[in-house]
Amino acid sequence: MSAQERAKTVAGNVEGRVHELAEEVREQGKHLPSSTNGPPLFEVKDGQPPGEVGFSFTRIDKAPMNPIPIKVLLVIEVRLIANLFASVLEDESGMEIAGFVFTLEDALEFLETHQVDVVLVSAGLPDQDALRLTHTVMERSLATKVLVLGLSEENQQNTLRYIEAGAAGYILKDSSLKELIDVIRLAQRGEAQVSTRMAGAMMERLFRLARVFSAVENRMDGDVRLTSRELEVLEFISEGLVVEVGTVKNHVHRILEKLNVSSRQEAASYLAFIKK
Repeated sequence: MSAQERAKTVAGNVEGRVHELAEEVREQGKHLPSSTNGPPLFEVKDGQPPGEVGFSFTRIDKAPMNPIPIKVLLVIEVRLIANLFASVLEDESGMEIAGFVFTLEDALEFLETHQVDVVLVSAGLPDQDALRLTHTVMERSLATKVLVLGLSEENQQNTLRYIEAGAAGYILKDSSLKELIDVIRLAQRGEAQVSTRMAGAMMERLFRLARVFSAVENRMDGDVRLTSRELEVLEFISEGLVVEVGTVKNHVHRILEKLNVSSRQEAASYLAFIKK
């Protein structure tokens, strides 16, 4: 068989296989998404110019895909920075700025009347309000995710406090815009992105908390009772808030004695038993 004949044979085999593939695609195309009116979005054409083989897809209906946007609430104490973040995120596909506020009180009020998927809160809010907001949102609605903006992995204990409070993730001070977008999208999907360094710190904290929890359960007097004021102080302790005022310190001392524990961290674990 001459080279020319072999070439024709190969071309014929290729053309036959292409048409077989085209037919398979047609069959599979019946299962492709349809437009709102019913017809398929794509059709297959295998009519090619003489001497050429192959097939192509032609879009029939250019019905736009409109995924539900992620609604983001910005809680940032500096108006200019809040405006900049709002401008950047508003231009991002699949995201919508539900609003931006500057204080804890305004954020809580906004959440009562608006649907929000993700709260992006600045760690720079005064009086540890970012931590308070994280606690409050988690207590009110598990559907809303809280992301903390402006943390540093150099201060692991501070970052862990937000995670323990229920934050779905965090954005470091030196994070890029792409990393910010990625963290928001991950949070909406119920996922998180942490460095290996923070993962190690989280595992160590989980181990320590498990030991503390077990110790409190084994050592606590079943008849122990705390006053309403002592319970309030214990709530402050569990939120990681500093309570060093004279009267409050006295309450802390009595709480430790009643619970038969030696640290505030152990005392905070008692709340889990109250809420069982």
